[in-house]
Amino acid sequence: MKIFLDTANCDEIKALLPTGMVDGVTTNPSLIAKSGRDIKQTIAEICALVDGPVSAEVTAIELSGMREEAKVLSELGKNVTIKVPMTTDGLILCRELSDKGIMVNVTLCFSAAQALLAAKAGAAFISPFVGRLDDLGADGMNLIADICTIYSNYEFSTEVLVASARHPQHFVDAALLGADVITLPPVTLAQLYKHPLTDKGLAAFLSDWENTGQSIT
Repeated sequence: MKIFLDTANCDEIKALLPTGMVDGVTTNPSLIAKSGRDIKQTIAEICALVDGPVSAEVTAIELSGMREEAKVLSELGKNVTIKVPMTTDGLILCRELSDKGIMVNVTLCFSAAQALLAAKAGAAFISPFVGRLDDLGADGMNLIADICTIYSNYEFSTEVLVASARHPQHFVDAALLGADVITLPPVTLAQLYKHPLTDKGLAAFLSDWENTGQSIT
């Protein structure tokens, strides 16, 4: 399963690239606003940092405006993935762009029916928001299971990108269900490394080694 970093903070991306865990980056208008930077400069810089897909989202909601913004964003880097909302106009643009060989990430997906439409429109990625469904008392991972099954039934090439992941268990569940990608904020990615028994075991090893009085170097 690929890991996309969910951030528009270039310093965070630079810090995590040496781990080898960053397969791509997803951004959205909220993350761009949080960065306080110009969207075009930010996306271009991220594209230069990362080899994998970089999702850049249109902010217009009408088709004509989406087209104009998608043209600008797609010219910022060869690895830009245009992110469009799960709306009728969004899917029309998805079909237009995918027919031109431009990757599209359909975002704000909350049902299997929406995911099926996105796949038929040629989306490279579908982004179901599991955390937001969990917030409403639903089980967001059930949606991931349904989408994975439907895509397998019809051999769609659209990749299931688990979005709005809130904790490490979302990461594990997504992998168990066969999701293609998960996008994580840096703080959640950092949590994947941690386990109290790992810390306890390491402390014991170091204590025992210190008592030997030896040095490897």
